[in-house]
Amino acid sequence: MFTSRPIGSVSSPYKQTSEIPKGLGAKHEAEGVLKILPEFEAGLTDIEGFSHLIVLWEFDRSDGFALVGTPPSDNRPHGVFATRSPRRPNPIGLTVVELLRREGASLHVRGVDMLDGTPILDIKPYLSSVPSDKFRRGWLAEVEARQKQ
Repeated sequence: MFTSRPIGSVSSPYKQTSEIPKGLGAKHEAEGVLKILPEFEAGLTDIEGFSHLIVLWEFDRSDGFALVGTPPSDNRPHGVFATRSPRRPNPIGLTVVELLRREGASLHVRGVDMLDGTPILDIKPYLSSVPSDKFRRGWLAEVEARQKQ
């Protein structure tokens, strides 16, 4: 069995989930700091060369899970694996942030959508090889099309 071990935590302007922008058109432009524990600082070597990072984190304040739910952007239910719901079998979140600067073990970023104090599980450089003409948005594209009508 895998046991997670946080490598740091998020300093975020969001103290409650209701403050985090959700749904279609939600802008994730809030700035925050990824505070990495001192014993993991060496792992940040050369991270400054990347414009964007993938942050894996824990939904540490989410209770239980639901395999089907209705997201805020649609009135139809969808499977949890087709949504960004925090109520997941394994409470793992993923966010892509823009790296603004590094100060020692602190990464200043834009695009946080986590609560203040959220445990960080891992950080990876964002590298996308999916061409835009091959990228699909699933049911979100259907909702967006319905809203334009």
